[in-house]
Amino acid sequence: MPSSPIPSELPHSDAELAGRIARDDEGAFESLMRQHNGALFRVARAILKDDADAEDILQEAYLAAYRNIADFRADAKLSTWLTRIVINQALMRLRSRHRDRIVLPFVDQNGPETDADDPVWLDEQGESPEQSATRADIRRLLERRIDDLPVAFRMVFVLREVEGRSVDETAACLSIPAATVRSRSFRARALLRESLA
Repeated sequence: MPSSPIPSELPHSDAELAGRIARDDEGAFESLMRQHNGALFRVARAILKDDADAEDILQEAYLAAYRNIADFRADAKLSTWLTRIVINQALMRLRSRHRDRIVLPFVDQNGPETDADDPVWLDEQGESPEQSATRADIRRLLERRIDDLPVAFRMVFVLREVEGRSVDETAACLSIPAATVRSRSFRARALLRESLA
């Protein structure tokens, strides 16, 4: 398969990038994955609440995207199209587990924690060990509280507040009206404030 030797040769538009991937350009597909991997992982994890499951779903979603890239129409952003695939894959995984429903009850997660292998989201260069530990504790607390949100609110919260997507992009990713995105975002923030109080 031909691949692009240097990043400067990579396409500048979503349609161009999709076209090159459809023509089996490995460099273009690698560029796509590098560009969107972190955001898509966070979306999958927001739904599944499990790093390993989120990684599995991400791999399945990339495979599905690669197989169906010829179906991509430039009427939406490529990132929105990819996010929609990840959301669908993650929701199918939830349904197949018969564990969660679309709206989850609040649960107390007092089980044993193994966060030693968690990725660190925050820049900890130059921090003392105490500051790093405090920052990691705060991050874990926030992750647990976000995980406690009902999945419908959790997805909106991660897309809007963590990924910084617009209301319209979030609505397109989730196939819901913009007004629903706004109300769920407001409710998610309120639930988080209550749980952290």
